[in-house]
Amino acid sequence: MLRAEICASSELSFLMEAHDALSAAIAESVGFKGLWASGLSIASSLGYRDANEASWSQLVDVVERIVDSTTLPVLVDGDGGFGNFNNARLLACKLRQRGAAGIALEDSCFPKANSLIGERHPLVDIDEFSGRLRAVRDTVGQDLVLVARIESLIAGHGMDDAISRAHSYANAGADAILIHSRKSTADEIFSFANVWQNRLPVVIVPTKYYQTPASAYRRAHVSTVIWANHAMRAAIAAMRRVCHRIFTEENTASIEPSIASLDEVFELLRYDELARAEARYLRLS
Repeated sequence: MLRAEICASSELSFLMEAHDALSAAIAESVGFKGLWASGLSIASSLGYRDANEASWSQLVDVVERIVDSTTLPVLVDGDGGFGNFNNARLLACKLRQRGAAGIALEDSCFPKANSLIGERHPLVDIDEFSGRLRAVRDTVGQDLVLVARIESLIAGHGMDDAISRAHSYANAGADAILIHSRKSTADEIFSFANVWQNRLPVVIVPTKYYQTPASAYRRAHVSTVIWANHAMRAAIAAMRRVCHRIFTEENTASIEPSIASLDEVFELLRYDELARAEARYLRLS
């Protein structure tokens, strides 16, 4: 399903961020066809910074809960693979075992720094990262979609470096190229797409250039848009507002109309299925 969305569809695809089973279920309920297991969002939900403070095993455990809670394919933000080629292939193998549909690996150094912090980041050597991609491909074959995430533009290394890395990563077995930018417009993305000419599908993360309409991505023949952290950020804002009002008002009467009812919770998590199962399997005499 994920390969069809990213690699084989002529339509623009969208992946919605999920950081736990609940956010995954919500994304599916509103109609999304695929999920992005965000490193930033998962780390934040665990109380860690997006700097490889959460371990790869913690990431894998969260991904398993996301996969179990939904029928949607899950593309996992694997950062740089948590080390060298050996760590990356181990991570990919474990994600395959837990039911993930794909992994995105970025060419940042370990431990990583979030892409949107600071002005310039060191990147892994092109050949070394290409070897990391080959190791993942050799380990999981075609069982996982392999997305190579290029940090050249966002890390201040320029377009020529981004294109060079894209060619190397394609030759190393990547299924798609994720090109990242911190600009407030999508000009860098469109420039990359124009030079790249869709040798592999292009995936983007418009966190900063959010005012660009989807029609512009379609004209540029972008394959997939990832809404990378919005469920987590929405949850922070909503929980802060509710907690503040309950604290100051010492009552929940005013906030009840604006939060999910318990019936909505029960519906989302399919309590009705449990009731039907009890009626079928708990035949008490």
